[in-house]
Amino acid sequence: MTQSALQFVTPLTFQTLSGHPVHTELLTPEAEYAMGHIALARWAEILLIAPATANVLAKLSHGLADDLLSTLYLAVDCPVYVAPAMNQAMWHKPITQQNLQQLLQQGVKLIAPESGEQACGDVGIGRMAEPASICARVMQVAATQVLHGKKVLITAGPTREPLDPVRYISNRSSGKMGYALASSALAAGAEVTLVSGPVSLMAPRGVKAVYVETAAQMSAAVMAEVPHCDIFIGAAAVADYTPEISQPAKIKKQAEQTTLNLLKTQDILATVANLSNAPFSVGFAAETDHLEQNALDKLHRKQLDMVAANWVGREQGGFESDQNALTVFWNTGQQTFALMDKTILATQLIHLIATRFNEKHYAKNTA
Repeated sequence: MTQSALQFVTPLTFQTLSGHPVHTELLTPEAEYAMGHIALARWAEILLIAPATANVLAKLSHGLADDLLSTLYLAVDCPVYVAPAMNQAMWHKPITQQNLQQLLQQGVKLIAPESGEQACGDVGIGRMAEPASICARVMQVAATQVLHGKKVLITAGPTREPLDPVRYISNRSSGKMGYALASSALAAGAEVTLVSGPVSLMAPRGVKAVYVETAAQMSAAVMAEVPHCDIFIGAAAVADYTPEISQPAKIKKQAEQTTLNLLKTQDILATVANLSNAPFSVGFAAETDHLEQNALDKLHRKQLDMVAANWVGREQGGFESDQNALTVFWNTGQQTFALMDKTILATQLIHLIATRFNEKHYAKNTA
């Protein structure tokens, strides 16, 4: 954050929302050699400046380095994006456009401002692009080709376990997260197979889609495809139990009470993860309580490489929502993703999966 940004929002706000420290000073005593900007420059894969004011564009285009942001810009060796935000008159000023063109010639990528009503009351071009649009643009590039040549198998949606020709047991899964992961994996260069339960979504173009209804059908489809995949992502909400008997005719409402005998279904995720030549296996844990405890139990008990855990049964995120938040666990660490659109979240998760997958295979090949 720049000193000007501190006049609007406190660092504590961003630290609380992101779960990460906020840097404001160029030289910090707690950083190694007091050169925090060098550590940040080496760490960053992408530098996004949002909002980028007219002042920031001018400083960057002329190579000034009098604060953390401008110094960091000169020190990074990674893609740089600017998302300008300013009054419409400032945006149209020739010197602003000249500064912007100079940055573009230096390789900086522009996320153009939008037209609309501004804080000052003016109407015109200068509003910063919507955060969701900025994230989608940046994360799409970040994930490009990180799974090039890899084969990814993903399950999505619910299953339906028939009681009779009319009724079934199911759950609230919409399949949105699994379908978003399929789209993101495809954009990351992977060859993607999607095994989907019944949902009201269209599979992304370029994805091989296999449609099933029951847990048994999903298991059969997965086991047929899994020998050919490098990564398996079990995002489907597979039924844990299925009726012992599915009646051939509609069950009539007669007795005051009735009893259903249920049988446990095959655990697809555990079966895949415990194959002799198992792919990199990622599970999901939808929890109503004790999220971390239950997720870690699932990770270790099923011998997964990663598990992505999220809350369900709450007002925001989870089933039947366009948004979600995740905490991802693996044996040596974890990462939290704040509440965001599932399409953006999927891109970030695919990037993390690719990173962990490559690390595991590098360690295996160098052991």
